[in-house]
Amino acid sequence: MVQTDQFVVGADLEGLPVGQALRLANRHGLIAGATGTGKTVTLQRLIETFSDAGVAVFAADVKGDLCGLGAAGAPQGKVAERIASMPWLNHQPMAYPVTLWDVHGESGHPLRTTLSEMGPLLLGALLELTDSQQAALYSAFKVADREGLLLLDLKDLKALLAHLKNHPEVLGEDSALFTATSSQALLRKLAGLEQQGAEALFGEPALQLEDILHPDRDGRGRIHLLDASRLVHEAPKVYATFLLWLLAELFEQLPERGDADKPLLALFFDEAHLLFADTPKALQERLEQVVRLIRSKGVGVYFVTQSPGDLPDDVLAQLGLRIQHGLRAFTAKEQKSLRAVADGFRPNPAIDTLTVLTELGIGEALVGTLEAKGTPAMVQRVAVAPPQSRIGPLSESERAALIQQSALRGRYDKPIDRESAYELLTARAEQAAQQAESNKPSSASKSEVGGGMAGAAGELLGGLASQVMKTAMRQAANQIGRQLVRGLLGSLMGGKRR
Repeated sequence: MVQTDQFVVGADLEGLPVGQALRLANRHGLIAGATGTGKTVTLQRLIETFSDAGVAVFAADVKGDLCGLGAAGAPQGKVAERIASMPWLNHQPMAYPVTLWDVHGESGHPLRTTLSEMGPLLLGALLELTDSQQAALYSAFKVADREGLLLLDLKDLKALLAHLKNHPEVLGEDSALFTATSSQALLRKLAGLEQQGAEALFGEPALQLEDILHPDRDGRGRIHLLDASRLVHEAPKVYATFLLWLLAELFEQLPERGDADKPLLALFFDEAHLLFADTPKALQERLEQVVRLIRSKGVGVYFVTQSPGDLPDDVLAQLGLRIQHGLRAFTAKEQKSLRAVADGFRPNPAIDTLTVLTELGIGEALVGTLEAKGTPAMVQRVAVAPPQSRIGPLSESERAALIQQSALRGRYDKPIDRESAYELLTARAEQAAQQAESNKPSSASKSEVGGGMAGAAGELLGGLASQVMKTAMRQAANQIGRQLVRGLLGSLMGGKRR
């Protein structure tokens, strides 16, 4: 394994290596460029560099070809020519330690988290809830925490919503926020989530962060690849929400590391625009803070997207390494965006950044690194160094062999359905029904009638309440939403679990 305190991106116009100190790799980065310009190969090169340095990697494999990291490369043609032009590269075709993950458990180990771990804020963003629906969801989670009802999967949450609809008294002071209408809306949203196949994401055994951080036997950092080729198209919100949850969990659980000689973990988020698209403002602002602060935990975050404009300005301002592949500009709006990209680099009098952006060939990029003191270096035109692993996907048999040989085989593959909210609430309902039956033989039918009357009364109240009452309820919902958001995001920013 090559030991170095630098990671090299490629060669400049004179054939000299271009890179930056590994200790600055937690300052995050960006890989951008139009489709077909070589972003994936650049991504592969960076992942290999981190692994060689003993840094763990978690990356989203959107196109399905990053898994080639698990097989040795066979350079030929232009790739072999480029390797020959970089004698200092010491290129040695080799396979890298790869662990494959898949939310659906088909092309990798099943990847899961629980609803309790994700929390109502991220879940609300996933479900695209209104303010009043979000407040109702907060109320439900509040009851679950108070009564010790674990929310592990979707059936747990559905059981809790049904329980609160039938027993609103358990909500206490929050009963005004949880109406029959909000309950039905939440259930419809959950049904839509199930249709996208998202129920596979929630359950146990949930992902344990220590399994991501554990190095390989030879000291190289293990590379964890999430097969998102299906997920990003069928359920992009699920894809984005999981990555945001992972970022939040890392920030909450990892200790402060201060200045270190290398990061602990490198995250690569492909299709990064999905992380911020239609995200509630409060969540986006705090996530921008997490991106800024998580580097002190030893985590470097690298966003992969077509244009830097896909990311919020506050996030762009925090990115140290910038690798910009070729862009095309045919309209006035695209030309304006092109100028903004060029202006994002520190100028180099030796090159015309704006002109070069449209001239870059496949495997070439404009690269802005950080100098030793952490200040931006002048932009350079760089030929990206080829990876040592295979450029292209694994075959089905090769992928199956990797899964079979994985050190995590059997740890996540079989789902566990332990006692949680669904089982506890079902048992309570059965016990109540038996007790009612023993006391009053006809109480079952009366209960149904009473339940129907209660539901009708709730709907009637919602329909006939005065405008003043509606306004008061809306204000109360917004207030509790703000209070709980602050509490939950306090936990996100490092508060201890309860």
